[in-house]
Amino acid sequence: MITELKQYTAKEICEGFVYNELEGKGLFGLNGKLTIQPEYQRNYIYADGKRDVAVIESMLKNYPLGLIYFNKTDGGQLEVLDGQQRITSIGRFVTGKFAIKMNGMEQYFSGLAKNQQDTILNTTLFVYECEGEEEEIKEWFKTINIVGVPLNEQEKLNAIFSGPFVTLAKEKFSNSLNANLSKWTTYVKGNVKRQEILERALQWVSQSDDVSGYMSQHRYDTNIKELETYFTTVIDWVSSVFSDVEPEMCGLEWGRMYELYHKNAYNPAKVSERVQALMADDFVKDKRGIFEYVLGGEVDKSLLNIRLFEPSVIKSVYAKQTQEAKAAGTSNCPICAACDNNNRTKIWDLKEMDADHVTAWSRGGATDISNCQMLCKTHNRAKGNR
Repeated sequence: MITELKQYTAKEICEGFVYNELEGKGLFGLNGKLTIQPEYQRNYIYADGKRDVAVIESMLKNYPLGLIYFNKTDGGQLEVLDGQQRITSIGRFVTGKFAIKMNGMEQYFSGLAKNQQDTILNTTLFVYECEGEEEEIKEWFKTINIVGVPLNEQEKLNAIFSGPFVTLAKEKFSNSLNANLSKWTTYVKGNVKRQEILERALQWVSQSDDVSGYMSQHRYDTNIKELETYFTTVIDWVSSVFSDVEPEMCGLEWGRMYELYHKNAYNPAKVSERVQALMADDFVKDKRGIFEYVLGGEVDKSLLNIRLFEPSVIKSVYAKQTQEAKAAGTSNCPICAACDNNNRTKIWDLKEMDADHVTAWSRGGATDISNCQMLCKTHNRAKGNR
């Protein structure tokens, strides 16, 4: 890769600056010669009143902004390889998109004293212009940290597989003004600008945590119909089965659960009744497991991390049962005692027994001493939910 160090003033960079508020992108600079946010770049994330302001304050104090990297394309155009957050912040400030506080007052660029405006516009930016093969440029891009905010995995993949598919996918799933975002984030956890909603959509449709294969396969597709349809189908399925919206739903593995359970028929009213009962049950320690527990027919209790009998209860019940069994000449496991075999008089050690709900927890039995009995491990495992 060939690199050449050049100097530009902020004024030169901001000539012809265009910012798209709808998409949250700084698009062009250097009178159209510079593409500020090529498709492999992340969205602009500095618009928080802190990081964007810090860039401008650094310029006013003559602090260095650090090296910036441009990629020179075959046509002689330039695109930002590293530094688009800083450049977009400068362009947005100069074009009046946000203000900074000076002496306790908000000041837009147009309201600054001329010497302060000149300080900003005349700030020198040191830029390495890089030229090389696409694979070489992309590999270099992957190694760069942007002002202390490392690229996440999806942002790296967007860079590696940039093309029409990524462009369309970002327009749909990385747009903070998308009208569907409120519904999506009920079930999907993530920052839309950091590509985390897109990442989840890709994981669902590819049915894999490693979405690179799917992105490689579809890199030059001119539509995202499969991705969009699958994601929407999962979201619609969840919202149709669960009429109640609970905070614990956000971030669950809905794509995996859709594949496992979407062919089953559910009565939303009955589902709601069970969910609400389980949410109110103090013995259920993991509320996030309730939804898959209900979808799976309430079989896998490990999803709920049900509160177990306290050790003091177990010791007390074991002592009582053992004392009564010895007096009666029977086993201290009630089921063994009722059997006609060699174990009907066996006294089991505590470590050989399990605490069991007399009335199964799944049938409303409480996890307290009045509903506890000790069974040998063999019979407890065979008993299940009976």
